[in-house]
Amino acid sequence: MSEKEPRQAGAVLAQLRQAAPLLAVLLVVLALWFAWSGWQQLRGGQRTTAAEQGRDAAVAATRQSLGAELARMDTRLADAAVQRALGAGDLDAAGRALAADWPQLEAAVIVPADLKDAYAGVETGGFGRLSALEAAVVEDRAVLTIAQIDGAPRVLIAAPARAGTRLAGVALAQLPLALATAGLEAAPLDGATYLALRQGNHTLLARGDESLSNVAARMAQPIAGTPLRIAAAVPRVDAPLFGLAAIPLLAGAGLCLLLAVVVFRLPRGAGSVIRAEDTTPTFAEALRAPAEAAEGEDGAAPPPVPVRSDAPKKKATPSSVVLNPSIFRAYDIRGVVGTTLDAGVAELIGQAVGSLMREQDLADIVVGRDGRLSGPDLVAGLIAGLRKAGRNVIDIGLAPTPLIYFGAYHLRTGCCISVTGSHNPPDYNGFKIVVGGETLSGEAITDLHTRVADDRLHTAPQPGAVSERDISEDYVRRIADDIQIARPLKIVVDAGNGAAGELGPRVLEAIGAEVVPLYCDIDGTFPNHHPDPSEPENLQDLVRTVQRFDADLGIAFDGDGDRLGLVTKDGEHIFADRLLMLFAADVLERNPGAMIVFDVKCTGRLPGHVLRHGGSPLMWKTGHSLIKAKMRETGAELAGEMSGHFFFAERWYGFDDGIYAAARLLEILALDDDPSAVLTALPNGISTPEIKVPAPSDDPHSFVARVQAESAFDGARLSTIDGVRADWPDGWGLVRASNTTPVLVLRFDADTRDALVRIQQTFRAQLLVIDPDLALPF
Repeated sequence: MSEKEPRQAGAVLAQLRQAAPLLAVLLVVLALWFAWSGWQQLRGGQRTTAAEQGRDAAVAATRQSLGAELARMDTRLADAAVQRALGAGDLDAAGRALAADWPQLEAAVIVPADLKDAYAGVETGGFGRLSALEAAVVEDRAVLTIAQIDGAPRVLIAAPARAGTRLAGVALAQLPLALATAGLEAAPLDGATYLALRQGNHTLLARGDESLSNVAARMAQPIAGTPLRIAAAVPRVDAPLFGLAAIPLLAGAGLCLLLAVVVFRLPRGAGSVIRAEDTTPTFAEALRAPAEAAEGEDGAAPPPVPVRSDAPKKKATPSSVVLNPSIFRAYDIRGVVGTTLDAGVAELIGQAVGSLMREQDLADIVVGRDGRLSGPDLVAGLIAGLRKAGRNVIDIGLAPTPLIYFGAYHLRTGCCISVTGSHNPPDYNGFKIVVGGETLSGEAITDLHTRVADDRLHTAPQPGAVSERDISEDYVRRIADDIQIARPLKIVVDAGNGAAGELGPRVLEAIGAEVVPLYCDIDGTFPNHHPDPSEPENLQDLVRTVQRFDADLGIAFDGDGDRLGLVTKDGEHIFADRLLMLFAADVLERNPGAMIVFDVKCTGRLPGHVLRHGGSPLMWKTGHSLIKAKMRETGAELAGEMSGHFFFAERWYGFDDGIYAAARLLEILALDDDPSAVLTALPNGISTPEIKVPAPSDDPHSFVARVQAESAFDGARLSTIDGVRADWPDGWGLVRASNTTPVLVLRFDADTRDALVRIQQTFRAQLLVIDPDLALPF
């Protein structure tokens, strides 16, 4: 051992002794951290166990209570007095005999099997009774449901009433709701948890912390033989420290405390087991030191030691930021990163939005971003601007746009901004903005630019707060609480490497689907294909994967998850306007007469389909914010665009959500043995996808204005609410200006190939008169 080694060891030990108090404090802090995390996990586990026990007790008690009533219905129908009356065709007498000796029964009747009287009296009897009677006939057994009777919920039991083997009528018994709720009321409950009795998305009885109601789906258990279930939820527990369970965490806390005691008691005097030698250099070493310090190992003079300054760095002022008005589009803000969009621009936009929020007395806003590489920098600038205006920011991180919209409702802010380039190329990015529940569009978007130009930006005395929040599980549970598919479906999900790649499959699995992921890793360079499901060429890999895995369907999302694309098992691309027909028929079953909004690019067969199903069709301008505004104005239950945006106000929040639309789609298709056959049976003709043509002088709006003023489409019914749409009896054509890129968007649809060609040639002739150099691909 060299003479320096004992001295080095002694120096280390001396330093350790000096640092012992600080090290002991750090170990105590770590012990407290372990103990807190362990206690949280232990308490969370205990609450989960308690909630599960309460849920299971409620399920068992309710199943026993309601099962007894279902069995009683079968027993009473087999009673001799009931059978004699049924055999004689006296349904009134049979009803009275059915009611005899039935404890807690409120009413009982037996109606004719054709249900004509029930349908005729639906205004007084209500749909609840009629639905129960229909279910008993269809399922050919005793069924139970909860329905509103005279303004209050009641238990209804219906069953086929047979005289021998002949169906003589349908029996209906009305019982108090307490038979269904008593099990839940008696179940043990921790007040910090939540239990609820639910039928569909209606809560019949809830106990505990109702703030957990929207996340109670994952722990729900059905009550066999009934349409009811007991939902349960427990408070969210943060992820455990280092992924450890409660016991290892508590053991770790004890170990850290023990080490703290040992370290604190280390001797700090001169006496020690290993005595360090004097580290003062010898005379010879002192003479050598300057020479050694003057030369490096290669004999050269050592480089100067850099000096780090603790002075704060100056921040660039936003005065040099150029705000290009071209990025302020019809229904969002979108530009090219590094050219028209950067963090400085994002900061100005954030301050402008924050100033608008201040005028509306709105304090909090949700912010999230898609997976583009420019997202983090733009979010940082945006948050800086919002805080500068005194707004409090909740940053939910990388998220599809529907999750950000959901956050505005779930977190009760009414405001959100999604930093996304949607389906545009990787070098694009932008902002979709909601303030006070309204998606900004048109003048509200351009006013943000005017605010900056006129220096009408509010600067708060104190910056707003910023916090981080993960709400993805809340979103999954909210959807799964509403939708559970009737049978498993195998689905291939192509997220195009977009922001829905993680959340989309989670939701579909939560509702009961088997998911095969394709390009679901989030990559802002979009290495596999462009994330636009409205373009058939982007669906080729999806078609092949569906066929390779023998899946039922293929689902595609766009770059930020607010649009949906679909292919069948046979590889057919189902355009969004046909898919809207399916959604409309489903919604109209529950909402007769409801308004269904669609954009100018949708098929001419859609209005007739909506009318045949009892709805009110309304054609409107293309654009997610424009469609949402029209929905609010008209009270529409559903809307859709040819691009794949779907807006459900029924059972959802009315914003465009490709993930939720996929869940609603599977809910419908799971009811049929052949989903592809259901889709291909939708009304169809000969149609083109969206045809995008570069606009002359990169100004599509001026060109379309000339088409509106100068063109003539003989024999057609014209619509100019958004471009020019010409409808003939056998088809239609459209030319409009894109609001996101400098292109003209055209689409054609007809009953026959000959009609399609004729309509295309008519449009071609009219457009070439305006600009003979226009490059048209038809």
